[in-house]
Amino acid sequence: MRKLLKNRNARRYVIGQFFSLFGDTAMFLAMGIRVKVLSGSNGEAGLVFFAFGVAALLSPVAGMVVDRLPRRPLLFWSNLGAAGVVLLLLFVHGKSQIWLIFLVAFLYGLAYTFLSAGQSALLKVMLPDELIGDARGMLSTVREGLRLFGPLAGAGLFALAGGGVVAIVDAATFVIAALSLLFVKVEETKAVRDDVRWFVEVTAGVRHIWASIVLRQMIIAGGITLLVVGFSESICFAVVSQGLHRAPTFLGVILSVQGVGAIVGGPTAAPLARRIGEGPLMGFGLVLVAAGAGLFAIPSLPGVMAGAIMFGAGLPWIVVGAYTMLQIRTPLELQGRVSAAADTILSTPQILSIALGAWLVGIVNYQLLLAVMGGTVLLAAVYLLTRKQQWEKLAPTEAAAELEDPAPVH
Repeated sequence: MRKLLKNRNARRYVIGQFFSLFGDTAMFLAMGIRVKVLSGSNGEAGLVFFAFGVAALLSPVAGMVVDRLPRRPLLFWSNLGAAGVVLLLLFVHGKSQIWLIFLVAFLYGLAYTFLSAGQSALLKVMLPDELIGDARGMLSTVREGLRLFGPLAGAGLFALAGGGVVAIVDAATFVIAALSLLFVKVEETKAVRDDVRWFVEVTAGVRHIWASIVLRQMIIAGGITLLVVGFSESICFAVVSQGLHRAPTFLGVILSVQGVGAIVGGPTAAPLARRIGEGPLMGFGLVLVAAGAGLFAIPSLPGVMAGAIMFGAGLPWIVVGAYTMLQIRTPLELQGRVSAAADTILSTPQILSIALGAWLVGIVNYQLLLAVMGGTVLLAAVYLLTRKQQWEKLAPTEAAAELEDPAPVH
């Protein structure tokens, strides 16, 4: 981390992301709480996250755009666009405007398809491969660590001043993130477009992932996990109301405690990845998340808080392991499309599980859903940790070239 912070570009970028991620943690919860308050439904509140996730299905197109355009200007305008989108929430005044919250969630997610793919490509240009894991670890620590006060700030602002104020604050953080990019200096070579069919170009990221046995195993484990993790978007409201008998805003406290776990897990992610490899790091993160899901089923405050800490500690390991693996095993010209392909493949089961969870939480005991979620995530962890290829550590240059059955990608 110390070596990373000596890099001027990295420092400036992380500062901008700090503000942006703070706005995200406050806004996501505030939108869900706002729908819960207006509708009284746990399922409808969970559908906010469904609307956000649906936009990820357009990630392949976003990835192709990222690989064609300079990343820094693209990220600058994407941040400004997201700032304008969240201000639409100023027009929500009652239950009849809930549809506008879902629309904003979808457009928010669409902006993030560009921001996620663009960030992956920018980090590859901005930093040497040996620092990418540290950068991912720091960003994950910042994101999850902000749960200490971001959700509380969002819930508190919503309770005191309403959702409009939260929207204004979030828009301002996107503007700060955009301005920070003006001070990041990188040299980007102009992308060379291959003379291939549009479909071939768009699907190059998927073909690259599937051709690498290590990336393919990671995606399979991630897909199994996300088939059920989306349940949590609706279950969390049931845990608060049915398990703890608290008001919806108390979810901000639980997410803040989850941030405590992230502060422990985040800084250890990159060093552990160097020691045991990205795949095993992701696998052990899945074990922690499975344990956290089990503890959430205990209808007591100590049990839920312990589950939040476990959940928070596991998430940075999963994110850092998966996305560092993707970046170091992918050439620069494919960074945007590979990142977008991974987002699409992983988001599809997540979107389905969010929708299914929003329906099931109204007819099935939430503790049973947590048991299913924990058991399935543990199954994914066992699968990943028992693949011998995940334990074979390679140098970044070797990893980028390691394909089980090389196929031309453009």
